[in-house]
Amino acid sequence: MVFRWTGYRPARHYVRVSFILAMLVLWFGGSPAWAATIQRVDVRNDAIVVTFDEKVADASSFLLVAPKRVALDVADATPGGEVAIGGPVDAVREGARDGGARVVFDLTRPAVVTEGAFGDGGRVLTLQLRTTDDAGFARAAAAGRMSFLPPFNLPDTAGSSARYSVSVPVPAASKTLALPRIDGDAGRPLVVIDAGHGGFDPGAISPTSGLREKDVTLRIAKAIRDELLKSGRVRVALTREDDRFLVLQERYGVARKLKADLFISIHCDSVGAGDASGASVYTLSEVASDKEAARLAARENKADVIAGVDLGSENADVSSILIDLTQRETMNASAAFARLLGREAEPNIPLRPGFHKFASLMVLKAPDMPSVLFETGYISNPKDAAFLDSPEGRKRIAQSVERAVEVNFARKLASN
Repeated sequence: MVFRWTGYRPARHYVRVSFILAMLVLWFGGSPAWAATIQRVDVRNDAIVVTFDEKVADASSFLLVAPKRVALDVADATPGGEVAIGGPVDAVREGARDGGARVVFDLTRPAVVTEGAFGDGGRVLTLQLRTTDDAGFARAAAAGRMSFLPPFNLPDTAGSSARYSVSVPVPAASKTLALPRIDGDAGRPLVVIDAGHGGFDPGAISPTSGLREKDVTLRIAKAIRDELLKSGRVRVALTREDDRFLVLQERYGVARKLKADLFISIHCDSVGAGDASGASVYTLSEVASDKEAARLAARENKADVIAGVDLGSENADVSSILIDLTQRETMNASAAFARLLGREAEPNIPLRPGFHKFASLMVLKAPDMPSVLFETGYISNPKDAAFLDSPEGRKRIAQSVERAVEVNFARKLASN
């Protein structure tokens, strides 16, 4: 049966949870305890590998000048273990700092960290190194910290080097960012498609073909837009339609300003070694939800933080509860769409085992808008890369998303 949605009014996230449930959420919603010790630090020509005895909470690195050093901070960890020096590093120093561990690498020549990845269930951190000149080192040092997060709620997989999250501090979001064009018939639900990376940020690069993630994601995003518009059941906007850079907050910020009903960020996965293959989808983790709720509740201007509800007159405790409950409802909606996407994509494209994953990714942190990050495949795998950049591959991905979106909003319409 063919049906069209008319006069659809999106269901916004108003608080419909009892006081008892709120107390249960607050009671059980705490962050997990992390405790780890550095077992070994291996420095190679092109990488630093840090091994821990337990999964760590998070880590970040930054560069220091005069003299040139790489510093690594690990939260809730203690220093210790063996050190093997090589490559551009001639000394390694470890110490305790702010409840965690700091490892400092003294450089013999300028070298920068280009990316970081957690493996072995969050117990191995690999930082990729690239030598550069003094000017390149100074620019990288000025960029600030790179943050790395381990996988959340995932089974441990020995030897895995999958990349879960890397964020690079960049300039603040533009206050004059123009909103994108919306295509489709008025009154339909709005889906915002975000093509990851862009501009001076190429994303992951295929080691065999040189294919850049930013180019692949844009072509896939446009294919998804065209497939969704062909269905006639939704409106669609792209965060970018050309090769431009957007700050992470701008990406979901655009969708919130447009009052989107669903936000889908398109990416390609990558690993430094191995033959990992297949698509996966990420939604926000419980840990990220708790931290973001606390951050939002602490804002001085709480007006219109969630779903048009003005929290400006509420005290901090009430605001925190309302934001937390709203974001958890959003997380449930996001997870429901992720499951739909996995179901619809399985006949069309290769999927990773455990397709639905959780992480603290910036583009997923809108508190009142269901959001997913769709890793469409591994650009580091030649077979995956060829599929992702082929017309047939883009068509299959777009059809999978279109079908999941169709079922998602049909369910919402039925429930209303």
